Amino acid sequence: MTPAAVHHGHAQALFEQRAQTLDAAFAAHPKRFKRNCPQPPKLPVAAWINPAKKESDLSKKSTDCTLN
Repeated sequence: MTPAAVHHGHAQALFEQRAQTLDAAFAAHPKRFKRNCPQPPKLPVAAWINPAKKESDLSKKSTDCTLN
């Protein structure tokens, strides 16, 4: 799943489409798969390129600021 698909809310629809495709492939050629119908990977909760910093990490930084 791409980060864009997760971010824009298309992940669930893509997951369902992949599940239908895998079901059709299993129905057409069950011997190609080991015992069970394949399932698409679980949906990610979030997709990050650069994850947000935790609040505890932000509080550890020094708050001293100098202009010179």
